[in-house]
Parts: sequence; structure tokens; C-alpha cells
Amino acid sequence: MIPRRDQAESLVIALVSEHASPLAALGGVDAGGQNVHVARLAGALADRGHRVRVYTRRDAPDLPASVRLRAGVEVRHVPAGPARALPKDELLPYMPQFGAYLEREWRHTPPDLVHSHFWMSGVASLQAARALALPLAHTYHALGTVKRRHQQDADSSPPERIAWETAVGEGCDLIIATCRDEVDELAAMGLGHRQITVVPCGVDPQLCTPRGPAAPRSTRRPLLVQLGRLVRRKGAGVSIAALALLPDAELVIAGGPPPARLDQDPEARRLRALAHHLGVADRVRFTGGLPPERVPSLFRAADIVLCPADYEPFGIVPLEAMSCGTPVVATAVGGQRDTVADPGTGRLVPPRDPVALAEAAAGLLARPELRAACGAAGRRRVLTRYSWDRVAAATEDVYRDVLARHPAAVTGAA
Repeated sequence: MIPRRDQAESLVIALVSEHASPLAALGGVDAGGQNVHVARLAGALADRGHRVRVYTRRDAPDLPASVRLRAGVEVRHVPAGPARALPKDELLPYMPQFGAYLEREWRHTPPDLVHSHFWMSGVASLQAARALALPLAHTYHALGTVKRRHQQDADSSPPERIAWETAVGEGCDLIIATCRDEVDELAAMGLGHRQITVVPCGVDPQLCTPRGPAAPRSTRRPLLVQLGRLVRRKGAGVSIAALALLPDAELVIAGGPPPARLDQDPEARRLRALAHHLGVADRVRFTGGLPPERVPSLFRAADIVLCPADYEPFGIVPLEAMSCGTPVVATAVGGQRDTVADPGTGRLVPPRDPVALAEAAAGLLARPELRAACGAAGRRRVLTRYSWDRVAAATEDVYRDVLARHPAAVTGAA
């Protein structure tokens, strides 16, 4: 008979995030929404009384074995591969070592439940969870089928990725998808028969709030803002092309390496060259990567936040902007189809279409009262659906369901 845990019982939860450390500085090629998601989910679960261990790869030699992120949350650095930064697409060969470390540690101090984030974390977690009969939930954050479809020959993922994603989906106890679009993709992969629950990503409405200082504006022109990693799929080139059709506006592109290193960044150089070619270089400003605490003031200064990605597994930026009371113009892809309510909180447009992006932005810029209404509606939508306390509560419900159906693990714990 399966033992049932008390619904009020505090859990020990292992979050595995092999390349996306909650301690990482955001804005690098492999540091973005997943880092934020894992950090915020860990904190929100701790606020609900649980103890959370986050396992991420040691990517620098001077990192301590363990770091206390905040009360109830500990980050453990797993020795797997060289202790230096590596592109995430080169990490698969080190996942058996990562998984063996998890198995050794969990054999003596097992968590109640494992929740892996991204497919390679799933590979390592599945190895350890199977050996120790631990319950395993998995969140993909991005799918290889989607990346291959959009990037084609430019996809740098290991060729085994999709097969491993399927194996992780088959082997875990439950898949936690972040949006409805992902559920459809999983069904197309042959995983539609698995138990899948949708729990979205979240945002901190106390950090991202309409009240507070706004970043200084250099001109009286309407201000468009785009925030995200400087990688081509995020669509900053589309925003620059749209700016050429909006002669009265200026554009701030935030993200990427620190300002002192922007000149060495290939994507930043490409975007600057595009801005010069289109004659808008005097109306485009690059900030480089921003610490999270500076993001709300930038969004409060913006008239519109642009989210023009080619594809977006979920996309936290629209939620952050909506939480700050700023309307969003986003592409109708991935999780943005769930989060951005068109016409209530902003506009959805086709990807890779600067004309549609410019027309949607122009329509909002021409009507200040409409922008204000969209901003207020976006804030309400975040508070009712996407705050981290709501996301953590929904995630906890999933954990309890998995634990109720899973036999108790037999480990070496005292």
C-alpha cells in the first residue's frame, strides 16, 4: 500500500538545473529565463515551508560546494566536467557524472521528490531517481523539436537531444509543462499519453510593480524597450527593422554581456550594423546586461515592451512588463500566446514580421488611454494568474499528487 504524506507536511525538494544556476548573472547566451524560474520557484517553495536543494554544475574552480541562497534554499555545485563555463550544448557527455553524484548524495540524504529542469537535467536526474526509486517530475523549458524546426542547420543541440527528451518524458512520473503550446508539442513527440500538468512560469509582483522610479529617458520620443539575451531568435533585429517604420520612436535593447564587452559580442555587432544600415542607429541604445533590480524601472519608463522572438518556450519578459503596468507587443508563439491577452493587455503579431510589429506598436502609441488600460489589465492578469505564490502553490499540488501515487523510496538514509 502506498503511504500518503500529510498535506501540511514540509518536503525536501531537489531542483536539478544543470546549466542554469540561480546564482548566475543574467544576460549571457545560456543565462536567462530558466535561471530566474528556478531561483524564484525555489524561494516561493521555501516560503511555503519546504526545504529546497538546487543542484547545478560547478562551472568555476573557486565555487564553494554549497551556497545558501536564502532561508530554506541551498545551491549545491555538482562536479561534472571541467570547472569552467561551457556552452550548454556541450554538457551532455558529463551528465552520467552528474547523475552519479546525485545518486551518491541522495542515497544518504534523499529528497522527498526530484524536479528536473531542462532535458539534460532530466537525463542526470532519471539516472539517480531510477536507482533510488525517487519520484521525479520534469519541466523541459524548451524542446528540441521546436528548436530544430526554427533553427534548422543552425541548431547546435546534440543529435541525441530529441531521443533523450522522449526517454525523460517516458521515465519521469509527471511532466510539468509551462504552457498549452508545449502540451501540443509533447503530443507530437508521442508523449501525449503521459500525465502532463500545465503550471506556468511566474513573476514577482512586489518587485515588478507599476509604482516606483522610472529609468531616465534621454528624449521625449516614445520609448520602446526589448529585454533578453542577445541571440538571434529573440528578434532584436525585427525590433530594429520595425523602428525604421516608426520615425518618432526610440528603442532600448537591454541584455547581453556587460556594457564594456558589448563591442566584442557578435550579435551586438550585427544589430548595430543593421541599425546603421536602416538609418536608425541614432535612435537605438544598447544597455548590456542588467541586474534584475534594474528591470522594473526600465519597464516603467517604457511606453511599450516588445517581445518579438521567433519562438519562445514560455517567456518571462511579457509577465514582468505586464506586472509593471506596461503594455506588450509580442509574437504569437509558445507561452506568449497564453500570457499576453490580445487586445486586453497588448497585441500579438506574427513572428519575423517587422511591419506587423510596427503597426501594432503605432496603434498603441497613438492612444495613451489605450496603453494605460492595457497596462492596468496586464497588472491584474499577473496578480490573478502568474504571481510566484500562485505558481508555487500549483507546483506543490503537483508534487503532492506525485507523492500520493509513488511508493516510498528505499534508501540508505537513517
